[in-house]
This record gives sequence, C-alpha cells and structure tokens, in this order.
Amino acid sequence: MLPDSLPFSPACLRNQEPILTLLRRWIPPEARVLEVGSGSGQHAIHMARHLPGVRWQPSECSESLAGLAGRIALEGQAGLAPGARVAPPLVLDVTEAQWPAGPFEAVFTANTLHIMPAAAVPHLLAGSARVLTVDGLLLIYGPFRYGDGHTAASNGAFDLHLRQIDPAMGVRDAEALQVEAARLGLHLQADAAMPANNRLLVFQKSNEGRRE
Repeated sequence: MLPDSLPFSPACLRNQEPILTLLRRWIPPEARVLEVGSGSGQHAIHMARHLPGVRWQPSECSESLAGLAGRIALEGQAGLAPGARVAPPLVLDVTEAQWPAGPFEAVFTANTLHIMPAAAVPHLLAGSARVLTVDGLLLIYGPFRYGDGHTAASNGAFDLHLRQIDPAMGVRDAEALQVEAARLGLHLQADAAMPANNRLLVFQKSNEGRRE
C-alpha cells in the first residue's frame, strides 16, 4: 500500500504497458537511461521491473522532486528485473546547461513537451544530444500534431485547453521537432502510433549535427 502523499498519475498507469512494449524493442540490454520529467516515478519503477540490467536515472524539476524521491525510495530497491537499478532522482531543468554527465544509451521522456514552454523544447533536444552516446536513442512519448493538423479531434481540443492555460504550452509539431533534432545529429528512426492518439518518436544520435 502506497502512502496517500505520493504522486500518482492515471495516465502513467494506462500507458506504461504500451510504452514498455516499444522500449523492449529499442533500448539495448543494460542500457543507461536518463528519464527527463519523471513525475510520479511510475514509469521509472515499471520499466526497471521489466527491463533486465537497465540503469534508470529519474529526474525532475526541483519543486516536484520530493514526491518522486519518495516513490523511488519506497519502491526502487525491490521487485526489479535482474540487474536493473533505479538511481536516486536528480534535479534537472532542461533549459540549464548542467545536465547529468552521462553518457547514456537512451534518454526517455513522456508527456512533457506539451507542458514545458515552447522555448524549452530545443533545450531538451540539445541537452539530450550532449549526454547521449553515439548511436544513443532519444525516445519521446506524447501527443503530436503534423503541420496544422491534429491526429484526433480530442488532441486539438487538448491543445486549445493547454494554450488557454498558458500560451507557451501546447501540442508540438512532430515535423518541426524532427527538423530541429536533425540539426543536432538526432535522426528519426521511428514514429509509432500509441493508444489514446499518442505517438512514440525515436531519434538516434549520429556523429553529425551542430555541436552545442
């Protein structure tokens, strides 16, 4: 039984199995994974329970770290897959230069791009490019639009709702994201349809691209 004070995300509970299915295909054995915006910590725990040897590094902004740290402390040491580890969470603001040194074989983030300000998205891409190994993967889960079109009417309504709360938030354009990522040497390898009109974008780092 979890303490009531720990954060809980129904969306994490719904999407963790579909995400796990694709991470099994893409993340190599014993990979070092940096999760950006770990939120409740549910993904960190679930993936470490099912991906043998994974070394999962959760992170969050400072104001949300306490709840995440509580879950990791409570659940992050038992019931994990053989060889898997969940590290204590780190403070990470994607707009700041101080990212974990890595290197990491994968950077994973779920349902963060539409919440962070639009100006922070290039920082997420650039920071990921810096800390990934060559051939490392950036995996981004969430809703996306393509040009002016949403993949579902519900995503369009969600986008409008977010922008009414804060004009800097909103569902991001997957094609524009691919262009910016490519400038950093992160090249799209997969754009997979997921439940509830979400996508999983998988980028791979090459030796090409702008040096930050």
